[in-house]
Amino acid sequence: MYLDCDVLEADGGTRCAAITGAYVALHLALASMVEKGTIASIPLTQSVAAVSCGVVDSRPLLDLDYSEDSTAEVDMNVVMTGDGGLVEVQATAERTPLTRASLDEMLALAASGIDRLRGLQEEAVGAPLPA
Repeated sequence: MYLDCDVLEADGGTRCAAITGAYVALHLALASMVEKGTIASIPLTQSVAAVSCGVVDSRPLLDLDYSEDSTAEVDMNVVMTGDGGLVEVQATAERTPLTRASLDEMLALAASGIDRLRGLQEEAVGAPLPA
């Protein structure tokens, strides 16, 4: 299945929210199909979520709002699977180059945010998610 989460007029955080929410919508739709007997089980093998992060005033931040995003030294969007696989990493050094150590730090920050989002996704669907 492919879910189109392109957001035509918004920032990266909005696209990240669309990706995270689209997974929940798909899971709920498939659960409904299981309830109706249309399919035997939910065929998802991974969950997926996305988050924005960046460096603002030399500080790494998670889930940038518009004012932070527009002034960020580094702007990054990360999409990960439930087991920590990277689906997409998009990072731009807006003002100063990004060091490898900073990239690793931001990936760890994004992973912690995605772990929290995964917990919220589980609450929304009312069931444990596949790894």
